[in-house]
Amino acid sequence: MSQPNRIRYRIVPIDPAAHLFEIGLEIDDPDPGGQQVSLPAWIPGSYMIREFARHVIAIDARLGSRRIALEKIDKHTWRAGPGSGTLRLTYRVYAWDLSVRAAHLDSTHAFFNATSVFMRVAGREHEPCAVTLSAPRSGGDGWRVATTLPRAGARAWGFGSYQARDYDELADHPVEMGTFSQARFEAAGIPHDIVISGRHDTDLERLKKDLAAICEAQIRLFEPRTAQAPFERYLFMTMAVGDGYGGLEHRSSTALLCARNDLPHVGMAGVPEGYRTFLGLASHEYFHSWHVKRIKPAAFARYDLDRENYTRLLWIFEGFTSYYDDLMLVRSGVIGVADYLKALSATVTSVLRGPGRLSQSVAESSFDAWIKYYRQDENSPNAVVSYYAKGALVALCLDLEIRTRSAGRRSLDDVLRLMWRRYGRQFDQQRCGLPEDGFAPLALEATGVAVDDALARWVQGTDELPLADQLRTVGVDFLLKQADDEAPSLGVRLATRQGDLTITTALAGRAAMRAGLSSGDVIVAVDGLRVDERSLKALLARRKAGDRVTVHAFRRDELLQVDVRLAAGDATECTLSLDEHAADGIRRQRNHWLGQHA
Repeated sequence: MSQPNRIRYRIVPIDPAAHLFEIGLEIDDPDPGGQQVSLPAWIPGSYMIREFARHVIAIDARLGSRRIALEKIDKHTWRAGPGSGTLRLTYRVYAWDLSVRAAHLDSTHAFFNATSVFMRVAGREHEPCAVTLSAPRSGGDGWRVATTLPRAGARAWGFGSYQARDYDELADHPVEMGTFSQARFEAAGIPHDIVISGRHDTDLERLKKDLAAICEAQIRLFEPRTAQAPFERYLFMTMAVGDGYGGLEHRSSTALLCARNDLPHVGMAGVPEGYRTFLGLASHEYFHSWHVKRIKPAAFARYDLDRENYTRLLWIFEGFTSYYDDLMLVRSGVIGVADYLKALSATVTSVLRGPGRLSQSVAESSFDAWIKYYRQDENSPNAVVSYYAKGALVALCLDLEIRTRSAGRRSLDDVLRLMWRRYGRQFDQQRCGLPEDGFAPLALEATGVAVDDALARWVQGTDELPLADQLRTVGVDFLLKQADDEAPSLGVRLATRQGDLTITTALAGRAAMRAGLSSGDVIVAVDGLRVDERSLKALLARRKAGDRVTVHAFRRDELLQVDVRLAAGDATECTLSLDEHAADGIRRQRNHWLGQHA
């Protein structure tokens, strides 16, 4: 007979109108010298300190029936007064963050990650715990529960008792409550569910069909012989809103936020860009089931949820995932090759338009994610490169390099499979991860191809990636041109804010910065004419590189007049297309890369 859990949580949407959850935490045999509890400072998968404890607005502690003192000893840690018996904490959490990272509650639904609401019991994070999910005390008619947290008495989709073997498992199973839509499909024999909260008119049959193909392709990528998934069921938890985008991975589920118009509707033809974007998001988070939830950097093998966990390998774990998310769409047959190349073109364009790629390596970007990538400011385009986007292009170059140098016998797929066998498949037992310097020897072992020099230039350094040369090996033409018909440029990024044409970023070394303009300046006139975004574009189209224009701008409340010497257009645009005249060997290489076996 199993022993009762000595740690027990209860959560109820106590006041949806005020966005308040009430949480109860019972701890048997607390530390007699004073039990400490704390909320995490961040959530795995989103590398920024978020200070979830700031949303705790009331807390009470009792030992037996006696109320006891509770001392807050740092920003997210409390210590109960000494004593024996069962310690009972009751506290309320404000939940009004409509994102995949935290907690949100109103009269229409409830969503939470455990890291936002459930305190850890210091020294006992390894112990199993029980969780009771309760319906709102009023206004929750018809509400159901969506989670992959193991049930312990609760019915499927119902409120009641759940369990987790430790805090790490508890933190990896978000919960959605409400009147969501639900549909089920199978991939490789594994049940997968989709739930959608928010108003929508989704063609669930179309969505099931497309997701099933993507999931099946990913399972077979990692386990080509057995097609065995690393979970017993999987859940796509989707919140449909007017305008939104985001995802966060978990071990057997993902939380997604999307624009409702990006979901497929009945009668929709083809794969419009919005739907392709949603499928790419779902593919990305599903890929993480292997690649970051089980295969991890060594630094993440055991998370420290109180502080930053540093690694220089996010270019692998997020960048490779960003490469494979769209690649799996075309390999699964959900999108065509032309749509894939269009999406890849957009990634190339976004990276090449960012001056930050020339000053920060993707290894540095990975390490500094906590203070730079997730906390961007007006100078970030000049100083920061995305380990997602450039990491995806590094993965592309590595994949094509390996394919070329192994005469098509090996690829990046083989490296991933070796990583899975060594660091992922038995992760729960071995609790280790990829060492910081472990990728190059792993790639050599998996493929016979040495990539040390490529990593030094593309990952540790800031060399431009040899995209044109690499894509030529698979018969893809690479065209790079200036956008906007070669119009000269001020070298700024602009936005209209409260009717004002505002410089959001003065790009490093470009015309506006050289003339003395800065981010935050409001452009009011050029050559004596008032301008908005449209008229400024038209004015610049009538000039040529080297011409001078007079710009009047406000900095705070001071009017500036500067002469700007226009430079050649700096908005590069990439277009990728198939080389229809490629040799048969190159065509075969391309078909193998894209999964086109017909």
